[in-house]
Amino acid sequence: MEKKVSPSLTLLALAINAFAIGSTEFISVGLLPMIVKSFDVSLSTAGLTVSLYALGVTIGAPLLTIFTGHLNRKTLMLLIMLIFIAGNLLSAFAPTFAVLIIGRIIASLAHGIFMSTSTVIAADVVEPSKRASAIAMMFTGLTVATVVGVPLGTFIGQQFVWNMSFIFISVIGLIGLLASYLLVPKNLPIPGRVDLKGFKRIFTNKPLVMSFIITALGYGGTFAAYTYISPILEDKFHFSASAIVIILIVYGLMVAVGNTLGGRFSNKNALKSLVNMFGLLILSLAFLYISILVGNSILGLLAVIILGLFAFMNVPGLQLYVVQLAEEYVPKDITLASAVNIAAFNIGITLGSLVGGQVTSSIGVSLTPVAGAIIVALALLLTINAVRSSQKDLVLEEI
Repeated sequence: MEKKVSPSLTLLALAINAFAIGSTEFISVGLLPMIVKSFDVSLSTAGLTVSLYALGVTIGAPLLTIFTGHLNRKTLMLLIMLIFIAGNLLSAFAPTFAVLIIGRIIASLAHGIFMSTSTVIAADVVEPSKRASAIAMMFTGLTVATVVGVPLGTFIGQQFVWNMSFIFISVIGLIGLLASYLLVPKNLPIPGRVDLKGFKRIFTNKPLVMSFIITALGYGGTFAAYTYISPILEDKFHFSASAIVIILIVYGLMVAVGNTLGGRFSNKNALKSLVNMFGLLILSLAFLYISILVGNSILGLLAVIILGLFAFMNVPGLQLYVVQLAEEYVPKDITLASAVNIAAFNIGITLGSLVGGQVTSSIGVSLTPVAGAIIVALALLLTINAVRSSQKDLVLEEI
C-alpha cells in the first residue's frame, strides 16, 4: 500500500518542475547576443529559439495529450521531466544552431504537456474547494522562474558561456524529477486513452470554445504592454538600466502575490471572479497609460507595480474554469481540454506581443497599454456573457 503523500508536498514538486520549465521558456532571450556570436547567425534567426519554443508548446500540449492519456500520472510526470532534461542538455551541447533548435523544440514539447497534466494533478490532490489555490501554487513556480530563474540563468551564461545556462536549467529539472519521484502519488486518476473525437467534442462545445477565447484574450492582452515594459520604463519614465532590473524583479514579486490571491478568489466561483479580475486589469493598464501621458517616474513605478499585481491574477481562474466546463460537458476529455487551454495561453502571448509590436511600430510604444486594455475588455465582455448564460442554465434546471 502506497504511503499517503501530503497534497502540499505534491504541489511543491509540481512547483519545482514549473520553476524549471518556466526558466527555460524565456532563457534564450537574454542569451541571444551570445548565440548570435557562437553560431554566426542573425539576431532574427537566433530569435527562432524563442518563437519555435512557443510554437512547440502550442502544438505539443494537445497532441501529446492524445498519446499519453492512458499512462499513470506519476509515470507521465517522470517521462515529461526526462524529456525536458534531454532537450536542455541537447541545447547545452549543440554543435550547430540547427541542433540547438531541435533541443529547444524537444524541451517545448515537455513544457506543453507538463502544464496540462500538472494542472489536473494539482486539482486532483486537494479538496474541490481548494482547487484554484492548488493550481495557483503550481503556477507560482512559473512566476518565481520569471523573477529568479531567467535572470539567474542569463547571469550564469554571461559570466561563463551561454551553454552553462542550459546546464543550470537541466540541474533544476533533475531536482524536479527527483521531487516528482518522491512526492507525486501513484494512485491518481488516469484519464484513459484520448481519441481524435475528443477534439471534435471539445471544439463543438460552445462554452468550452468561448473559454479558450477568453483565456487567449484575457491572458494575452497584458503582453501588448508587458513585452515593451523595459522601453517604456527607460524612454517614458527615464529609469536607468540597473533600476529597470530591480523594478522588473519587484514586478515579478507582485505577479506572485496576484497569482496567489487569484487562486483564492477563484475557489468559490471562478467565472464571477474573472469578471472582477479582468475589470481591475483594464483599470491598471489604463493607469499605466495615464502615467505615460503625465511622464512622472514615481507614478510610472506605481503603475508598473499595480500592473504586476493584476497582470496574471486571472491564470488560476482561467484554467480552473476550463477544467470545470470539461467535467460538465466532456468528462472523457478533461486533460485534453486543459491542454488546449494551455495552447490558448500561448496563442494569447503571441497575439498580445504581435498587437503591441504593431502599435509600437505604427503609432508608438505609449499606446501599448491602451491596446492591451482593449484586448482584455473583449475578454471581459465574453466572460460577462458566460456568467449570464450559466445563470440562465441554472434557472432552467430549477424549473
